[in-house]
Amino acid sequence: MTTDAIVHVIDDDDAVRDSLAFLLSSADHVVQTYDSADAFLSKLPQVQSGCIITDVRMPGLSGIDLLRRVKEIGILLSVIVITGHGDIPLAVEAMKSGASDFIEKPIDDEVMLAAVRKALNRQEADVQLAAERQAIDIRIQSLSTRERQVLDGLVAGHANKIIAFNLGISPRTVEIYRANVMTKMQADSLSELVRMALVAGVLISTR
Repeated sequence: MTTDAIVHVIDDDDAVRDSLAFLLSSADHVVQTYDSADAFLSKLPQVQSGCIITDVRMPGLSGIDLLRRVKEIGILLSVIVITGHGDIPLAVEAMKSGASDFIEKPIDDEVMLAAVRKALNRQEADVQLAAERQAIDIRIQSLSTRERQVLDGLVAGHANKIIAFNLGISPRTVEIYRANVMTKMQADSLSELVRMALVAGVLISTR
């Protein structure tokens, strides 16, 4: 996990915030605390990595409201929701909205630490995937129109002669475009090219 990852603890209860900050700091996590969702959101432009721990019930914006806001903004932060015994329906709603986990009060230290480790690992994986997707998108944008058509045909599983027939060009010409695609996409094999296309969200047609 990244060494600069910060665990953002959001709770209107001073005792809960202090307790979680002590627990997480003791486990060598960097912690920042906030007494409301609005207080956290005001600092969001400076947030680069880490995860969020938030109570589901707070004055002003609730934990679910915060979760949705973070998702709308597109910040890649995993969110752990803290719930009371009567908040299971809210916890389910939070999970449906993208929370990585929910933990009931009273909070078990080991359960919380395990959830934070999982959330930070997930956040790091999401960041790496986003960076890979961006790099692949740039490579796809470098393809000519015909090269992109050949890429689509390859990803769909079509043989060179089928691609050639569909595009009205010769199989030899398809081979040339295919070589160009492999070079520009920095793919060493067809399977790697297909994986890249899937990461980038290229739609596959089996027609």
